[in-house]
Amino acid sequence: MMKIKKGDNVIVLTGKDKGKSGSVLKAIPSENKVVIDGINKKKKHIRSRARGAKGQVVEVSLPIHASNVKLKSDAAAKPKKTKK
Repeated sequence: MMKIKKGDNVIVLTGKDKGKSGSVLKAIPSENKVVIDGINKKKKHIRSRARGAKGQVVEVSLPIHASNVKLKSDAAAKPKKTKK
């Protein structure tokens, strides 16, 4: 069971974005993953659909495993442990 929900403020514990914080945009409990605003961004190339239209390159936030993030307490702005 995930204790992290949509709208929570979290800090990333591992990976290239270690130490960065952001708010949860989407929680995926079935995969135990979360999507965080501004964290784990990748560029995605989108093909043009209509004739004469141009393709685009957009940045997309990819999911990160919930064990790699920790809730950020509001008062102290430090990571907080969650109980199982």
